[in-house]
Amino acid sequence: MTSPARAVARPLSRSARWAVGTVGRARRDPPAVLASLAVLSAVCVLLLLVGIQVSVGLAPPSTQALPLLVGGLLLDRRTMRALLVVVVLCLAGYGVAYRLEQLRPGGLLVVAGSGLVAYAFASSREQTGLTGRSGDSLLVELRRRLQQQGRVPALPRGWQAEAVVRPAGGGPFAGDFVVAALTGEGRRLELALVDVSGKGLGAGTRALLLSGAMGGLLGTQQPADFLPAANAYLVRQDWDEGFATAVHLAADLVTGDYTLTSAGHPPVAHFDAGTGTWSLMEASGVVLGLLPDVSYTPLRGRLDRGDALLLYTDGLVEIPGRDLSVGIDKLLGEAERLVPRGFTGGADTLVTRCAGASPDDRGLVLLWRAP
Repeated sequence: MTSPARAVARPLSRSARWAVGTVGRARRDPPAVLASLAVLSAVCVLLLLVGIQVSVGLAPPSTQALPLLVGGLLLDRRTMRALLVVVVLCLAGYGVAYRLEQLRPGGLLVVAGSGLVAYAFASSREQTGLTGRSGDSLLVELRRRLQQQGRVPALPRGWQAEAVVRPAGGGPFAGDFVVAALTGEGRRLELALVDVSGKGLGAGTRALLLSGAMGGLLGTQQPADFLPAANAYLVRQDWDEGFATAVHLAADLVTGDYTLTSAGHPPVAHFDAGTGTWSLMEASGVVLGLLPDVSYTPLRGRLDRGDALLLYTDGLVEIPGRDLSVGIDKLLGEAERLVPRGFTGGADTLVTRCAGASPDDRGLVLLWRAP
């Protein structure tokens, strides 16, 4: 009597040239993709051998769906087709070994559905150029760059600043971002807190492009020209969701004098150590990206010793169904609680207390001068 293993060997050998040819045509794929194909093909064959040599209950034909699903994450269309060939050959092996008894319609539907889903996903990743693990690497790099650009540089003695950005729903990407730089030979701190329209990966990619442009503008434009230049850049992009709110701060780290310009952003809060109170500075201006020619009127102030500035995005103060002023009052109430213990660590504390589980992106910058 012919064993199941010998019965399946002959049809597999007759079809092997087709599978090998398909893999050969994939020779221009990245080595990592070809290595993934080899490993997944070996898994398919291993499952087949376990099913016919050990127990079909341990590795039934439906288990061939598992390598297919993994292949959708790691392979491109060409190598995915090669894996589909291997799976079909393995299913034929089950059919020959068990005389079609184990090829039940339900199991075949599971494998066929998994193959369609995996191929569609591989096709989508290839069209965006993110085949294999490069897609995940690109997303990680995107997040890393946004985080790096949001770091406030080390400030001279007597000055401190903290910036916190948290994506909506705890996701990895946010449309809120911070850009900051020391300009004027280190005498002036310039920073911008920006809220790009949208959420998630779409907002994250737009935020990356806009943060790169704004980072390049810091120090190359006069403070009064920063937001008009950023607006001109955003208008040229012609994005479907092509608008953003922003606030720009330029602070002289010697005198404490500062200027603020705002493009549709919530008012900045100024803490006066002399009176022990917070007050709002409401600079008005058109949201970035809506009109081609706009101007912004700056507000001027001064940070004396012990004073602080609080910049934030609307995700931190928006409360559904309630006026924005309610959220701002809550934020300032929490900010007052920071005063007795000092502002160190205050940015993270304020975001957590005011909007720890907000469905919107949240961004906050706290700048203060030591007493």
